[in-house]
Amino acid sequence: MKKVFADVIPFRGTHYDFGLFQGEGLKDSLLIKNRERQWKVRKPLFKINLEETERVFQRLAPMIWDELLGLRDALGWPMERVLQEFGGYRVNFNPSGCSIYVGDHYMIRNYDYHPKTYDGRCVIFQPIDKGYATIGLSQKITGRCDGMNEKGLIMGYTFMNRKRPGDGFVCHMIGRLILELCANTEEAVDLLKEIPHRGSFSYVLYDSRGELPFIVETSPRRVEVRQGNSCTNHFKIMTEENRHVLDDSKKRLQIIEDHQGYPLSGYEAFQLLNETDRGIFSKLYGSWAGTIHTSAYFPQELEAWIALGGNQEPTKIDFSNWLNKEDLPFKRIEGMVETDIPFVNMEQADWYR
Repeated sequence: MKKVFADVIPFRGTHYDFGLFQGEGLKDSLLIKNRERQWKVRKPLFKINLEETERVFQRLAPMIWDELLGLRDALGWPMERVLQEFGGYRVNFNPSGCSIYVGDHYMIRNYDYHPKTYDGRCVIFQPIDKGYATIGLSQKITGRCDGMNEKGLIMGYTFMNRKRPGDGFVCHMIGRLILELCANTEEAVDLLKEIPHRGSFSYVLYDSRGELPFIVETSPRRVEVRQGNSCTNHFKIMTEENRHVLDDSKKRLQIIEDHQGYPLSGYEAFQLLNETDRGIFSKLYGSWAGTIHTSAYFPQELEAWIALGGNQEPTKIDFSNWLNKEDLPFKRIEGMVETDIPFVNMEQADWYR
């Protein structure tokens, strides 16, 4: 077992100032040093087109481009490197897991991936220039792997496949765009139909009205929309896009669906996903599919719960109070994860193995 942590990062201000703030904090950090080691071993399987990327951001979310400029100025990097690390446009992904369960006014999500990819950052941001205030776990600094905004819109995604990637945004930047630009599930569905998608993911969308969630199946080729309360790692409409081996994904989905006939409280649903002996939590960290965190979002209360590792009690964050200018009582979330693989936010990572 390994003790791990995620820093809680609150910020109020413009996107450019937020970029500066994050860049100053990242200077000489283990996260950046580990990324530098990574690029000495692994070649990026994508190209950075500065003009095209700026044009897309300026059309959809110019304020996030401002944040990238702040990161550039704080770190003293050329813009191409900022986009390679944090841009969220045209990046390849390794296979991962993830499970999502939506119940009565809550969404619970297991984030399954590799420790060497994990930012270890819970970001709470209230912009004063443009965009909704958000809370969520970051991915590649500027992206969000799950989260909720001030309107009570919740987003989580699950990986489907690596088939034939296209030019477009990757999942974590799409998650950020949804949370900052959309007030409800319908607006989020419209955005997912509009933007270009790099890879194939399902996005689960839920909001404070408590209606049946939307599950948006996306690929570089098309987008389909259905409704449902649970999602793992296979499409139900775009089945031709699925991977050949789906046994684990279907097993986790069946366990979730078996429990949806019973009215689970938010805490009971959280335990279902977080307890290691219930069949949903994964320890496959070396296969890029181990559960790193379990998160829960409650849109009516504007409250978030986060636990690192399995069999953990969640750390609860009152997003509503923070929006009303109350300071948070802690700066870190701590937990225990059953792996020897390094976490890049807290240990030197060896990319040669």
